[in-house]
Amino acid sequence: MPGIIRQMRDRIDWEGVGTLAEGQAGFLTPRQARELGVGRNALAYHVRPGGRLERAARGLYRLRFFPGSPFDHVAAAWVATGPEEAVVTHESALELYDLADVIPDEVHLTLSRERRSRRARDGVRLHRPRTPLREEEVRTVRGMRVTSVERTLLDVLQDATQPEQVDAAISQALDRALTTPARLRAAARGWPATTRRALERRLADR
Repeated sequence: MPGIIRQMRDRIDWEGVGTLAEGQAGFLTPRQARELGVGRNALAYHVRPGGRLERAARGLYRLRFFPGSPFDHVAAAWVATGPEEAVVTHESALELYDLADVIPDEVHLTLSRERRSRRARDGVRLHRPRTPLREEEVRTVRGMRVTSVERTLLDVLQDATQPEQVDAAISQALDRALTTPARLRAAARGWPATTRRALERRLADR
């Protein structure tokens, strides 16, 4: 048995596991673990007390000693949904940018419409826009793929987030120089006229 455990350990790319998890707020999925040599038996072994991993949720693991943050719930939902495809959006993106005082009841993530069969986990709301997110609309924020400030503000403006929260988010983004009226107007090209008009009303005195 000790020999089997030793061989199991030797096949695991722990440096790769650490690098991957560090780029995902400490989380990783069983599939990602398997690709780095951490099979089912190794996962079971390393989630025991004193092991390198802990079970964060069904189908989700975390490096045991990775520092936590107030945004772990967002990171966990993002990684569990698929960090290569999912993007943090809407009110959850506002939360990561610390814009307004929105405290969403669910974690908002966007997937492409091709992934319409993917079901949302509990506490997650999936968005599938008709026009896929462009790469220039995605940033890395707190180690997660998140919509740009401009795309985030347009999303919450269009999806009827509380008007006073949208007003506060736009004002704060402009005051903190996270965006400019020109960049917001450029990002809104091609959006529905109602969204563009709503944006213009909020930029009228800027």
